[in-house]
Amino acid sequence: MNIAMLSYHTCPLATLGGKDTGGMNVYVRDLTRQLGHLGVHVDVFTRSQDEHVPHVLHDLGFGNRVVHVPSGPERPLLKQDLVAYLPEFAAGIQEFSRHKGIKYDLIHSHYWMSGLAGLELKKAWNIPLVNMFHTLGVMKQRVARTPEEAEGEYRLNGERSVLHFADRIVAATPAELAQLQWLYHADPRKIVIIPPGVDLGHFYPIPADEAKEFIGLSPQDRMLLFVGRIEPLKGIDVLLNAINILRQSGFFSQHPIYLAVIGGDPDLNFQKINSEMKRLQSMREEYDLEDLVAFLGKRGQDTLAYYYSAAEAVVVPSHYESFGMVALEAMACGTPVVASQVGGLAFLVKDGETGFTVPADDPSSLADRLVDIIADVHLREKLGKQAAAFAQEYSWDKIARRILEVYSSLVFDEKS
Repeated sequence: MNIAMLSYHTCPLATLGGKDTGGMNVYVRDLTRQLGHLGVHVDVFTRSQDEHVPHVLHDLGFGNRVVHVPSGPERPLLKQDLVAYLPEFAAGIQEFSRHKGIKYDLIHSHYWMSGLAGLELKKAWNIPLVNMFHTLGVMKQRVARTPEEAEGEYRLNGERSVLHFADRIVAATPAELAQLQWLYHADPRKIVIIPPGVDLGHFYPIPADEAKEFIGLSPQDRMLLFVGRIEPLKGIDVLLNAINILRQSGFFSQHPIYLAVIGGDPDLNFQKINSEMKRLQSMREEYDLEDLVAFLGKRGQDTLAYYYSAAEAVVVPSHYESFGMVALEAMACGTPVVASQVGGLAFLVKDGETGFTVPADDPSSLADRLVDIIADVHLREKLGKQAAAFAQEYSWDKIARRILEVYSSLVFDEKS
């Protein structure tokens, strides 16, 4: 079986923590690798953002390729500017197929823009289209705090088109299924719930002393951890407010610990960093948290297991998450998670079993749960062990086989 995997606006090989790199990159990369292990050929098509990067790379194993398709200027662009180059992207994929003499059995697109390109290819090739949105525009609109954060109508219209014409939609959680039904009036018969997976060969509990040594900490250092994009949606300001509450209460004088934030590029000139990083750095200074909060910038995926394993807890204070890949990776490493009770996180993090969930945008509740985990080593160890056991059910081998069942049902239905 040959699969055309579309990840238009972001490359699965990109370094995590950047503006448009996160859980979706990991999903596409790891699913492609696991499908290759199962004997499925996958070509991942993404927009070329750097003319100096080879257009075809073999970094995902099993003969599977990442194909960087020139579509507009070969440099990063704003998402709202990318829509104009979707026809060029779809045409480039068709040209690659002709040039290589390969016929695809199915298209699997990720995010709504990839879905629109997928619709063009579905028409041209007369093959099934599977789409996964990863995030939904209406949900992002609901939590937007400024007009700049709100999604445009062009995105909502694009999502509706993909929902209508795609053969199958993969939702990560029952919450996403409900959102698709209630907010988009999607046909539930074409939606299947399959969560993302986690690479258990990479994310597993590493002894804390070894993990700390690897990332440059001493054995007695204690760390809370945030991993993700630096954007308002992620709720990092809520976490800083919670840290400030604990500082003012005197908690840190008895339990010395600091917060490490992985993501973004904090070392740029202050005028050049993104507005959210600038706002967070100003908050840190205003609250006098320089000794308690460290912005580490981007980190490679190969080092994250060490950071997760070295942390007392991983905090995911998002206002919206369709799933919450960081939470799953942390749990696989045996680290409890404190997360907002929103979207996929409400299903993924088992309150009182693998960590805690708290109301979104509630720094006091978040601070209380951090106290529970930081101050009680036995509770922390219990939650961590249960988290690692829970994550076993999300192995990519199990998840990829479920995806492959979806592919097979569509491909063989088409051919029968």
